[in-house]
Amino acid sequence: MSNSQHEQIVATLVGRWPEHRIAPSLGRIEALMDLLGHPEKSAPVIQITGTNGKGSTAIMVDALLRADGLRTGRFSSPHLVDVSERICIDGEPISTERFDEVWEDIRPYVEMVDAQQIDGVQMTFFEVITGLAYAAFADAPVDVMVIEVGMGGTWDATSVCEPQVSVITPIALDHTHILGDTITDIAHEKAGIIKPGSTAVIAAQDDEAGPILLERATEVGAKLVLEGRDFQVLERARAVGGQLLRLQSAEGPVGDVHLPLFGAHMAHNAALALAAVEALLGGHALNPEVVVDGFAAVEAPARMELVRTSPPVLLDTGHNPHGARATMATLAENFDLRPCIGVVAMMADKDVDSVLRIFAEQMDQVVCTQVSSTTRGLTAQELAERAADVFGEEKVHVSEDVAAALELAVTLADAEPTGGVLVAGSVILAGEARAILATAPTDEVELDRADLRTPFDLDGDTQW
Repeated sequence: MSNSQHEQIVATLVGRWPEHRIAPSLGRIEALMDLLGHPEKSAPVIQITGTNGKGSTAIMVDALLRADGLRTGRFSSPHLVDVSERICIDGEPISTERFDEVWEDIRPYVEMVDAQQIDGVQMTFFEVITGLAYAAFADAPVDVMVIEVGMGGTWDATSVCEPQVSVITPIALDHTHILGDTITDIAHEKAGIIKPGSTAVIAAQDDEAGPILLERATEVGAKLVLEGRDFQVLERARAVGGQLLRLQSAEGPVGDVHLPLFGAHMAHNAALALAAVEALLGGHALNPEVVVDGFAAVEAPARMELVRTSPPVLLDTGHNPHGARATMATLAENFDLRPCIGVVAMMADKDVDSVLRIFAEQMDQVVCTQVSSTTRGLTAQELAERAADVFGEEKVHVSEDVAAALELAVTLADAEPTGGVLVAGSVILAGEARAILATAPTDEVELDRADLRTPFDLDGDTQW
């Protein structure tokens, strides 16, 4: 099919009930799976939920499994540029042609479910994409499916599966208008992915979330693998292009692990990913060489990704307070941008003021912009008015176009030889900015520039 045909298919799918609205029922996706012959049961599943870190943890799980010789199918959301990115086989997004083929294969069955009007709703966009992913993985076929929850857990369409391993990254406040206003409410929803007979691999949690997850695991008889007790980051140090880790595996420490991602949160996600893979293997340790090779091959777009130099331009997806704090801690630890110019766009349903306050701790100026691919976002002017209360009017700039916002930020950063740009506040913004920067002329990215902090020097001390 042509690109225009693919765009028409995507537009038709997006025109369904949108994924940021929840139709809380598994009835429609269960009906589709039944009609398709249950592709969700075609391979073992590692399912991942949590507030932040789901996507990067899934990427790392995928990389470790492939390094161990297994064929993987990974489903993630949202996408950065094209919806086909959500469905990866052997670490690569399926082609738009393959996406369209699978859609044509399952479309008659989707229409059959639509006709049933289960709970008064046709299949939603996210339900259809989830079904498409399971069908693509079964057809490939893959050895293991790595499934990232879209939102929540219990009622998420991905939860039509019965995971062998249920992974929960740190839980914090986000999507409160849907999942609940408290950590307790959100934890109850996300705990739903812990199924009878599974192994629950759980990251360190807030005091409110932890007991709820443990209670759910006990209730359904799931085996527990806990950060701090069963796995952990033993040591870490900055390294060129990322960090060097020593991780606790199922059968002892694994050292000299180079992770080409920045930040303490990414180190913890790596430990979580390793524990998840070893849980799938029945609690047996991966060969240390596999661990080293797997993590070395990790690529996580728009996770503090340095996409340009002269001046440095970083992309990140941090969009809630928990994620924003991780973003800014990573910036302080690894990059020395003076001045730091922010390019920020945000969705209207986020905790905008809290995120802006966190950004303002290190951003010297901010260019407020707006995304073009959704109507959920604040306008650039609306965001600028909120930002002025936090940064001060003299530090706030407005550009309704993302490309123009990037150009202005680069100009402001270029005023000093140590200046740089951080693009953050929205996954959608990161995707739109990445698409622009990927097609623009750029210098080759050099990770050992003077504008990066010296390797192996966390808080002024060599760690190990």
